[in-house]
Amino acid sequence: MAEIVRVDDAGDPRLADYVHLRDVSLRQKLEAEHGVYLAEGEKVVRRAVEAGHRPASFLMAPRWLEGLTDVLDTTDAPCFVLSEQAIEHVTGFHVHRGALASLERPAPTSASEVLADARRVVIMEDLSDHTNVGAIFRSAAALGFDGILMSPRCADPLYRRAIKVSMGAVFRLPYARLDDWYGAPDLLRDAGFTTCALTVGNGAAPIDEVPSDIERLALIVGSEGHGLSERWEHGADLRVTIPMAGDIDSLNAAASVAVACWQLRPTPARRRGSRS
Repeated sequence: MAEIVRVDDAGDPRLADYVHLRDVSLRQKLEAEHGVYLAEGEKVVRRAVEAGHRPASFLMAPRWLEGLTDVLDTTDAPCFVLSEQAIEHVTGFHVHRGALASLERPAPTSASEVLADARRVVIMEDLSDHTNVGAIFRSAAALGFDGILMSPRCADPLYRRAIKVSMGAVFRLPYARLDDWYGAPDLLRDAGFTTCALTVGNGAAPIDEVPSDIERLALIVGSEGHGLSERWEHGADLRVTIPMAGDIDSLNAAASVAVACWQLRPTPARRRGSRS
């Protein structure tokens, strides 16, 4: 059972994991040094613990204790209890969801582990926005995709904002960061994946023309500013686009991936096709 620790001083050094939550650069440095990440909100904290992630500590206002009693009963990590005003002083903003947890970062998963039993994966190249990364995890998980691979420069899926937007999907969908990004297309082909680049470039086929009998498919999306690199776009097996109406030429990255995941989702018809 977690130890309930009432804290009166917002400068208590035991709260170091929770300081300056809006400073992205500082948070990335602190979390890397401490080997932790932050989860915010009752649902997200609960999903992190249920996924087997080990809490280092909790921070919450008194009114959130009752709702997380069952979670606190599963660990001996300390739960620091402060007033909401004091929590705002510690974190640098009003935590309206009231509950935070600092959790130990899990060991990295390898790309081969992600791909082993997967049939549908999303590949993210240089997506630096945490909101987009979190939204893509949520859409991919909701629409039956099996995993995500990321380039070295992608934003951290375990950054607080990404976790919050994903509603905890980052805890259930396996993912890996690929250090050898140049060699990653060959890795996918060797694993039997058809690569499908999402692009607004000339000559791309409408996404609804993708054959339904592809057994293993990797959907590739690039950054909003520059799109996919030439190696990934033109080296893909398929180049596809989402047809647009009117004068709109594109969707943002997260919205594009949501549409593409729905179109390419592993439906019963596709599963039957993969066995024929």
